[in-house]
Amino acid sequence: MKNLTLTDADRWQAVLARDPAADGQFVFAVRTTGIFCRPSCRARHARRENVCFYADAREAQRAGYRPCKRCLPDREAPQAQRMAQIEKACRLLEEQPDMTLAALASEMATSPYHFHRLFKGATGMTPKAWQQAARVKRLRQALDQGAAVTDSVLAAGFPDSSSYYRKANDALGMTATQYRNGGEALRIDYATGDGSLGRYLVAQSERGVCAILLGDDDRALTQELQRLFPRAELRALQGESAGQIREAIARLDRTGAPLALPLDIRGTAFQQQVWQALRNIPRGETASYQQVAQAVGRPRAVRAVAAACAANRLAIIIPCHRVVRSDGAPGGYRWGAARKALLLRRELTEEE
Repeated sequence: MKNLTLTDADRWQAVLARDPAADGQFVFAVRTTGIFCRPSCRARHARRENVCFYADAREAQRAGYRPCKRCLPDREAPQAQRMAQIEKACRLLEEQPDMTLAALASEMATSPYHFHRLFKGATGMTPKAWQQAARVKRLRQALDQGAAVTDSVLAAGFPDSSSYYRKANDALGMTATQYRNGGEALRIDYATGDGSLGRYLVAQSERGVCAILLGDDDRALTQELQRLFPRAELRALQGESAGQIREAIARLDRTGAPLALPLDIRGTAFQQQVWQALRNIPRGETASYQQVAQAVGRPRAVRAVAAACAANRLAIIIPCHRVVRSDGAPGGYRWGAARKALLLRRELTEEE
C-alpha cells in the first residue's frame, strides 16, 4: 500500500507484471495497433517504444485509440466492481439487521461461500461480524441520545435483551448504562512518562489499554483523557503501581517492540474497520486516505476515513501516522505533524 507518484517507468513495470492493482490508475496504448488496454491485460506485450500512457480510457479515446476487446478498459475495472458490490452489501447489512448470509449472497448474485470469502478479504471482517458491529453502532447512537437501555437494544436490531447482554460489554467496553452516562462508574488507571515523541500518557481500563496519548505536558494529556471519558473515575498511578504502564511506555518508544498488554479498542463499526486497515499497513510503508477507503470497501468515504484517523485514541499502536495524502504529503495528525514526520522517518530508517 505504499504511496507512490507513478512515473512512466513505474507504469511500464506494472504493465510487464500485469498488475491488477494498477487498474484504474492509468491505461496504456499501442501505437502500432491503435488499441489501448488496462495494465493487467493478458494480451501479448508490445515493444516499449510503441507504448504510451494515458490517465484513463476517455483520454485514450480522445487521442484516437480503441478499447481492447479482451480487457475492456473502457468499462469499470473488476476490482472496482467488487468494491461496489462490497459497498452495497455493507449498506444492506446496516439497513437490514436480520439479513442472512444466504439472502445477502443471493442479492449479490453469487454463492454464500464465495461472497463470504470476498467480503472478508475486502473488509477484514465476516458479514456476521460487520452486522454485529452495525448493531453496536446503532446502539451507541441511541444511548448517546439518552434513550432507555431496553429500547436502545431493540431499536439497534438485537433480537432480544438477553442476546444483547451476552455481547454488549465486549462491544461497548462497559455496560450500556455506563456508556449512556459517559463512563460513569468506570475506573481508568493511567500513568505518564517521557519518550522520544515528548510526553506519553497510557490509560488502562479493566479490559485493557484504552488510550495512548502524546503531548508536551501532563496537564494537557490528563485533560484530554478526561474529555474522552468525561464521567469515568480517573486514577493517576505512582511508584510501583505504575510499573506495568511505564514499561508499556518504554516499549512504545522502541517502535519495533509489541505492546505486552491487552487493548480496549472502542469505536463505531466503520472506525473499527479503518483502524484494522491501518494495522495492516506494513512498517516503513504508507497508504493514502483513498487507499484505506478502498481497503474497507468504501472507496468514496475518504473524508470518513480521515475522521476515523482523527478519532484514534491509541497512538502508534493503531498507526494512523502511516496514512498520507494522495500526493504524498504527510497530511494531518492528531498529535502534531512533527511527531508524524518523526515516526515515519524512524520506521523508514528501520526498514532500510
